[in-house]
Amino acid sequence: MTKATIRKKTAASGKTSAASGKKTAPPRKKPAKYLLRLYVTGTTGKSVRAIQNVRRICDEHLAGLYDLEVVDIYKNLPLARGDQIIAAPTLIKRLPAPLRRLIGDMSDEQRVLVGLDIRPQRRGQGDG
Repeated sequence: MTKATIRKKTAASGKTSAASGKKTAPPRKKPAKYLLRLYVTGTTGKSVRAIQNVRRICDEHLAGLYDLEVVDIYKNLPLARGDQIIAAPTLIKRLPAPLRRLIGDMSDEQRVLVGLDIRPQRRGQGDG
């Protein structure tokens, strides 16, 4: 093995390089992208609130890290059947695993965050 090969291995592992004596940072893990699908029933009040709430929560806590597909059950019943939707609005988190389902208008932000396994990004809250 050459010295160049040894240096590459140490840099990738985040350990100190023998040649420079400096600690190298391990490669950063890219944040997971969320793949979400929200099933609604037309433009009912509950459906509109669910869409607004999910978009607001995602924009606030997952900015740029999510794809949200809104599916109207009335217009795409086969897709709803395939996902075994029994109530609407229903939010399905496909990625990252595990798959999760939330039912309701998504007005309880804390419940949605817990259901999606998201840690709040706001600062200064909860300090009473």
